[in-house]
Amino acid sequence: LGPTMAPMNAFLTSMGVETLALRMERHVQNATRVAEFLQAHPKVAWVSYAGLPSSKYYDRMTKYTGGKGPGSVFTFGLKGGFNDGIRFVESCQLLSHLANVGDTRSLVLHPGSTTHRQLSEEQRTAAGAGDEV
Repeated sequence: LGPTMAPMNAFLTSMGVETLALRMERHVQNATRVAEFLQAHPKVAWVSYAGLPSSKYYDRMTKYTGGKGPGSVFTFGLKGGFNDGIRFVESCQLLSHLANVGDTRSLVLHPGSTTHRQLSEEQRTAAGAGDEV
């Protein structure tokens, strides 16, 4: 009863917190490398990641994070549109096809066919989940 953690849960949380700073640093490094790769890829229309110098949010990210990075979540659009996005997600072998932000795994998601599928094309575009995302 109450807000007290079980002893094993408290121990695991304590152990995880000890390496949190290092793990977050690595998340940012990996996300930046992937975003840079995607930005240079001929089949990618755009990449939205505040860790890229080309981002309109880069200066704010640097100011507010002290240069530690924006985290590891980013968005990109494929030039091939909706069906290419679905094929991309379904063909990923190293990433999990899930919508759990904050998960311990590397995830990939196609919003137009999953989380935003009930919206019209206009609504998806307004929400930032257009056909190319």
